[in-house]
Amino acid sequence: MLIDIFHDTVCPWCRIGKKHLFDALAQWQEQEVHIRWHPFLLDNTVPAEGYEFRSFMQNRKGMKAEELQQMFDYTQRAGKAAGVKLDFEKVRLAVNTKLSHQLIALAPTSVKNDVVEAIYKAYFEDGLNLGDINVIVAIGTAYQMDTGELKLQLNNHAVSDAVVAESTFARLNGINSVPFFVINNKVKVNGSHSVELFLETLNRAALLDIPAKI
Repeated sequence: MLIDIFHDTVCPWCRIGKKHLFDALAQWQEQEVHIRWHPFLLDNTVPAEGYEFRSFMQNRKGMKAEELQQMFDYTQRAGKAAGVKLDFEKVRLAVNTKLSHQLIALAPTSVKNDVVEAIYKAYFEDGLNLGDINVIVAIGTAYQMDTGELKLQLNNHAVSDAVVAESTFARLNGINSVPFFVINNKVKVNGSHSVELFLETLNRAALLDIPAKI
């Protein structure tokens, strides 16, 4: 089974959706599953040094400070219920996520899912700047990626351009929000949803793959 996941690494609902899907897969285990990660840059105009997080979010959402806090509290509770930590007190910067998606693209398949989770942790638990190449290199080297080679690859405009192009392609093909999941190129799930819904979706996708009897 093939699962395509469109996400951004600063999207809290993407982390929640990932957890729900992976919890569903742990229960399902009907077929071998191959996961492909796709970038969806929520805002590629953010500079590498980032912006002050709360003022940026207030402007982006058109919210007052207390309304923004209520949104964060609600999202944190949803994360806790899913089993993931979202510490908005630690998050100091609104960041550009392009480098983090480059790292995901470069990571070996065997550790790619773990690298994605490490990036989420770096942002939502440690409050690190994902636009800082040293932060991204440190995550990669923790998964046995060569430091020198990784720096060269992350500075390669071809890799960066490919991330932007893929994100743009997703938008041009009707994906307007994330997380967004496509299972076996047939069944689509838009949103973080529950473990139960993902289990139902996996079963439906598997049934669609069964050849019709003659």
